[in-house]
Amino acid sequence: MIELIKSLRIVPVVAISDASKAADLASALVAGGLPIAEITLRTPASLEALKIAASNKDLLVGVGSLRTGEDLKKAIDVGARFAVSAGFSPTVAVEAEKQGIPYFPGVSTPTEMLQAINAGISTLKFFPAETLGGVAALKAMSAPFPGINFMPTGGISAANAKEYLSLPSVVAVGGSWMVAQKLIDAGDFDTIISLTKEAVEVCAP
Repeated sequence: MIELIKSLRIVPVVAISDASKAADLASALVAGGLPIAEITLRTPASLEALKIAASNKDLLVGVGSLRTGEDLKKAIDVGARFAVSAGFSPTVAVEAEKQGIPYFPGVSTPTEMLQAINAGISTLKFFPAETLGGVAALKAMSAPFPGINFMPTGGISAANAKEYLSLPSVVAVGGSWMVAQKLIDAGDFDTIISLTKEAVEVCAP
């Protein structure tokens, strides 16, 4: 799965408040050439939306904004195939290992990076990337950890994604600009397809 993420180079980060929009969103991402989505647990509709999106067999669906191992179990039950959190959660790490799925924890300091690495995790989410100092900060903080990969997320856009992807330690970026919640709420899937195609082009090697 990490190889697929490396090849796609971008993971759409989705917040969805109306589960009935999930099927069209999944189809839009596939049509735009980006068959992956991180559905965040930020709204009451998130789990149902994840279940619907995961029913699209062409889309690799993961769960984001995890807090506990119990959250992860519920997400896996409805189709999540990878796990993401804003920070490092030991209970999520244990559950992800037990369930055999990749876990990408958020880290913002070298101490957190070490904690995640010592838990056996080698691909980390640098979050919130732009707030923490962007490309320069990630370059400096990742230097003591050769062999560790990063997926910076937070403030990533079409304007700066390529700069992050130029770092050897970055395997992909996370972003929501092509799947903005206002576009999903409005049912504007044509714009989502267009922005997704643009994102794929921007992030291409």
